[in-house]
Amino acid sequence: MKQAWEMEREFRDAAVPYDRRTNPSNWYQSETVFPQGDDLIRKFWFSNVPGSFAPEIPYQEMAQAWSNQGYDVREAEKLLPEGIALSKTEDMDALRVITARILKALNNAPKDLNHPYHQFEHPMSWEAVLKSLPLEANAFKKQAPIPDDFEQRIYQSWLGQLAGGSFGTAIEGYTGQQIANVYGKIDGYLSPPETTNDDVVYELVFLDVFEKMGASITSEAIAEEWIRQIPFGWSAEWIALRNLNMGIFPPESGSFLNFYSDWIGVQMRGMICGLLSPHDPLEAARLAFIDGVVSHANNGVYGGMFAAVATSLAFHLTDPRQLIKETLNFIPHKSEYALKYRLILDILQAEPNPTTAWEKIDPAFKRYNWIHAYPNLAADLFSLWYGESDFGKSMQLLSLAGHDVDCNAGLVGSVLGVMKPVPRNWAEPLGDLLETYLKGKEKLSIRELAARTARAALKS
Repeated sequence: MKQAWEMEREFRDAAVPYDRRTNPSNWYQSETVFPQGDDLIRKFWFSNVPGSFAPEIPYQEMAQAWSNQGYDVREAEKLLPEGIALSKTEDMDALRVITARILKALNNAPKDLNHPYHQFEHPMSWEAVLKSLPLEANAFKKQAPIPDDFEQRIYQSWLGQLAGGSFGTAIEGYTGQQIANVYGKIDGYLSPPETTNDDVVYELVFLDVFEKMGASITSEAIAEEWIRQIPFGWSAEWIALRNLNMGIFPPESGSFLNFYSDWIGVQMRGMICGLLSPHDPLEAARLAFIDGVVSHANNGVYGGMFAAVATSLAFHLTDPRQLIKETLNFIPHKSEYALKYRLILDILQAEPNPTTAWEKIDPAFKRYNWIHAYPNLAADLFSLWYGESDFGKSMQLLSLAGHDVDCNAGLVGSVLGVMKPVPRNWAEPLGDLLETYLKGKEKLSIRELAARTARAALKS
């Protein structure tokens, strides 16, 4: 019997990109009716990513993700082939039953006490996180005043994030090899850029709450705004919204039966916390922690801290390699996330050739899903390390890595935008338009969003 990660790896390796040079995407709109009941079950047995049309089997991914967290999922794995076969028939009654049996098996899966996951420390209160950080983290606290040009750099960061996200949306969910097979060498947008995706909406909601509460922001206040504004989520965010609507609030909303709690969701949105703390990376990490526990736990939350700290440090550090090394000091030292970070960094420091480096890095994460925080942390560090602060080169490296390219390009683009202006060929096609599927936020000015962010940062 194949393990879930093996099934997912074979499925991912075989996925051929849908050529976005000649085909439009299928992103949500504010009037989109999101699936429920049988329609949701069908979608979780097979779906396509709206921007890239990459295929997914979320129930298979659930088993893979729970196994990564040290649970024995063999009972669920036994049922997956039957579920996949039934999903291709019209027997909805039987599909409901097998789905419930798989979820029962996952919910009751025992911990595998020999799994390496349980050898690490994963503090889940801010006080415990602080105690777990290397001493170097405190040395950066308010290390410098807010730069005089911070408003312009915040604007450039938003441009970088949205340009990167627009670029990556066309190719997310595929391996670097398959991307290269279809597109060859990539040196710019693959299709007219569109800023709609499911990454930035969480940052917009965070900003709404931060404008009202400032540094006293709470996870509960963020959670209530999620309930008010966000109609649908994917992976960890979907489970978090389900929990919140059942009255399960943070931090339990991010951890209770959340198979995806170590995935990329906070890592893809933590940049707003860095923009709001351009003088204080430790505060950026704290804000990301407060936001992260709404939908994630453990290493998933630390991924958000990584994104926040890297963005904050970019206001003061001009060398991406130095930034990578310093950011590690803000990750709980004995966590699995920190271990993976050090593993990646060791390869990057030892290998001068980026292609060879990725050939060494990627196999180390073969057991993890393309949306998990770890392989995408690897892609982020890989791009920043070899990209030489060049926006286009950094995007090209992200296409070589594959995985969750829009999230990774959004993070890398945000960091690079803080460091220096986004090149015109990447920035100008965006115009001044951010489009979302949130009601009341369908069309936003990027300049005004940046101005709001800068005003809020001055109050932090």
